[in-house]
Amino acid sequence: MNTLTLKPGKEKSLLRRHPWIYATGVAQVEGRCEPGSTVTVRAADGRFLAKAAYSPESQIRARVWTFDENEPVDHAMIKRRVAAAAAHRRQWVDGSNAVRLIFGEADRLPGLVVDYYGEGATGQLVCQFNAAGVEQWKAAIVQALIKETGCPNVYERSDAAVREREGLALVTGVLAGAEPDPELSVTEHGVRYYVDVRNGHKTGFYVDQRDNRKLVGDLSAGREVLNCFCYTGGFSLAALRGGATSVVSIDSSGEALKTAAGNVTLNGFDPERATWMDADVFKSLRQFRAEGRQFDLIVLDPPKFAPSSQHIERAARAYKEINLVGMQLLRPGGLLFTYSCSGAISMELFQKIVAGAATDARVDARILRRLSAGVDHPMLAAFPEGEYLKGLLLEKA
Repeated sequence: MNTLTLKPGKEKSLLRRHPWIYATGVAQVEGRCEPGSTVTVRAADGRFLAKAAYSPESQIRARVWTFDENEPVDHAMIKRRVAAAAAHRRQWVDGSNAVRLIFGEADRLPGLVVDYYGEGATGQLVCQFNAAGVEQWKAAIVQALIKETGCPNVYERSDAAVREREGLALVTGVLAGAEPDPELSVTEHGVRYYVDVRNGHKTGFYVDQRDNRKLVGDLSAGREVLNCFCYTGGFSLAALRGGATSVVSIDSSGEALKTAAGNVTLNGFDPERATWMDADVFKSLRQFRAEGRQFDLIVLDPPKFAPSSQHIERAARAYKEINLVGMQLLRPGGLLFTYSCSGAISMELFQKIVAGAATDARVDARILRRLSAGVDHPMLAAFPEGEYLKGLLLEKA
């Protein structure tokens, strides 16, 4: 039997049911442990702690499958967990046919992300296998996904940098069924969006912002809106449907902006209400400030400024700059939706950065809500690392 034994005292996190085992806590590995192999994790005194997927090249040396010594790690377990994840989404998610079907550790399938676009035979499943364990069980996972959803089309987007840290090659391509439809679209709270499964960010669409897009739409009536880092126009389209008088959207990807403009046509919105700028957001915000431009609602949804804890200081400066100028561009009574998708930046730190930006901007800003991903991105109580997306809704007094 493959066994991973921890150093004395390193069992504490597992006793709190945290699902990661770091390389620095490992004393010894016995058996024929290949990448993705199941190992029995024991404390220094020999006590059983968990069964986990072994990853010899990762700093996260093993990811827990189960804390139950009597639960086998096999095809049946994989099928049960895929079925449970799908049932959770059917119970909790409505208003959209773009759903995060599996969210890694929260669904007890560590390292696996699956998004589901559309429905049934014409739908599209998109998978990211970001850890050695789920890579080992890829075939079983694909079979279970097809059975649970009735969707025969499965595409792999295992091209995130985390794969390389696991010692895994970057991979994309069809796992089952047909090539993704280049005209694939989804509907979310009455708005249609094109989804580029093969070349788009992540799996093609930011499913995690569903609830926040709806809130922007609900608050946009009669407002002039600015959407920064707009990508394919998710927040912009929601604002247009919500009755915004105008929406200015900025992104540095011309291809994403073409898709965004196509989304306006797809929904039959008046293109005169939408302005798309292929530009650097930081420079554009400073230019707007110099010109005295003002807006009633601003969305700041930047890419990950802090990919790891080593980048926190640099990321904090970037978050502070865009929020400072953003608040200066708001009219009194205006609303600011501001986000961080950096897992290394906690909600507490993010709020502190935004508060510092308000102070330096010499404005009074009231926090109306804390924002997060939707219910299809659940978070284990023992695994705060799962809360990567955090945001604030502020009002300029």
